[in-house]
Amino acid sequence: MRFVTFKKNNNIRVGLEILNKGIIDVNKANNNLPNDLNNIIKKYSEFENQIQNINNTQNIHYSIDEVKLLSPIPVPVRDIICVGKNYAKHAKEVQKSSFSTLQEKKYVPNELIIFNKATTSVIGPNDKIELINDRTNTTDYEGELGVVVGKRSKNIKYSNATDIIFGYTIINDVTARKLQNNHKQWFIGKSPDTYCPMGPCIITKDEIENIKNIKIQTTVNGETRQSGIVKDMIFNISTIIEILTKSMTLVEGDIIATGTPSGVGIGFDPPKFLKSGDKIKISVDSIGILENEVI
Repeated sequence: MRFVTFKKNNNIRVGLEILNKGIIDVNKANNNLPNDLNNIIKKYSEFENQIQNINNTQNIHYSIDEVKLLSPIPVPVRDIICVGKNYAKHAKEVQKSSFSTLQEKKYVPNELIIFNKATTSVIGPNDKIELINDRTNTTDYEGELGVVVGKRSKNIKYSNATDIIFGYTIINDVTARKLQNNHKQWFIGKSPDTYCPMGPCIITKDEIENIKNIKIQTTVNGETRQSGIVKDMIFNISTIIEILTKSMTLVEGDIIATGTPSGVGIGFDPPKFLKSGDKIKISVDSIGILENEVI
């Protein structure tokens, strides 16, 4: 199933997207169901059959053009958990640039790199990325696969890691490179307002047969900048979950940005930073397209 959050007549609603047909308003179809995706995820085992029945009826309430799509989770339960340098070619391009904050002889990390993005950085499809929030004029794009946690979890073994996943989405880990570099800890450079576009939907994990084969592509103004495949991650999704839950509890609705392939702006010489008017399009197989314009 494909969950979306949308606005209609200034009301924020949760929907099921039926491809090439439109959107079903979940609460309108069954008023016993929450009108909030965080609450649906938290009690998904209780609601799953009811939601599946709604999905099967395909009783469409709105066309896509009638609504404004928001981030599928407009207000995450806590900061987005992000993985850094998780594709070897990307790790290499960062290490070769003047923006590397890790003074390592080897560019491929030996340990999982984790940082956060503030919940207040989240925006949805077609929302604007506002460069005014980066006074350094070094804003960059990073197309990524997002993993949405479906079960409260601690000490999860590698072999069971996918059991805790609710679904997948697309994330643009927009980054103010000089802020990231100057502050060493990456949080402030990753968290300016509007610097976490997410969407257009969350697709449940059962809809994707083999996540390792999913392709990620980013274009800027029609020019292909990034093209990667999930199986090329240094630390795959199950490894990420196993490592995280050894030390911390993941909760329902947690979002993990799993890292970006090579081709980011600082990988070019000279760097290709984002400028006003740029249009970024991130496509991920099975999930869809996340598009945002820079202002």
